[in-house]
Amino acid sequence: MKLAFSTLGVPGLPMAEVIRLAAEHGYQGVELRAHPEEPVHPGLTKAERAAVADEFKRGGVEILTVAGYVRAAAEGDDQPVLDELAGLIELAHDLGASNVRVFPGAGDQDPDAADATAARRLAAAAPYAADLGVRVLLETHDSHRAGLDVARVVGAVGHGSIGALWDVMHTWLAGEEPVASHAVLAPHLGYVQVKDIASAEDTTPVALGAGVLPLRACLDTLDAGSWVCWEYEKRWHPGAAELPGMLAAGREHLLRLGAPKG
Repeated sequence: MKLAFSTLGVPGLPMAEVIRLAAEHGYQGVELRAHPEEPVHPGLTKAERAAVADEFKRGGVEILTVAGYVRAAAEGDDQPVLDELAGLIELAHDLGASNVRVFPGAGDQDPDAADATAARRLAAAAPYAADLGVRVLLETHDSHRAGLDVARVVGAVGHGSIGALWDVMHTWLAGEEPVASHAVLAPHLGYVQVKDIASAEDTTPVALGAGVLPLRACLDTLDAGSWVCWEYEKRWHPGAAELPGMLAAGREHLLRLGAPKG
């Protein structure tokens, strides 16, 4: 199992510090939140992108994903969505990141129409992503919370550069068992986002193992060598404990859960 953490857990932290935290605590990769309030976002120049990529390379830490905020199924014209997605694909390519994260974001649209919109847009972006060596991953989130929902869209696209990102909190909140989530997502799965929360009613992040999410059951479904990323949502819960002080224990907890059984 290869471990990463999301910079959603360390809002605004300079990249040098992010790299230091990952290296010192045994995380091989980082998922970068790509938003204008963060150090890395699509507005960076080519030179700035090259500098970030070099900094990570020298630190021995992989940029696993550029986590963007494209809503693939959002109402409206396709072109603004495709333009935003192309910008994220280019950013990931320039940084040497393997993936781009996108959301469904269908709102209260008719599910069939939302599926068709998301599939159409992702299919349109797929050749460009393939040309740049980047995979676009649709996350189990918001309107498409269950693995079955995301698998339906990604399966309709049917392109290797379009995959799925399994956020275990959302599939659990959808009432989907981990084995069922994995069964439908496995053909498309990029990697898994783990976290822990106090309850279904209180999604404030807590230390891994201190909450209610079925992390062991999720990790039990994965192949050896799979990427697992801890997405600690500190940005949305500023009163939550600081992530850096929990990284070492979080790594040990995930390694224990993911150890071969028998």
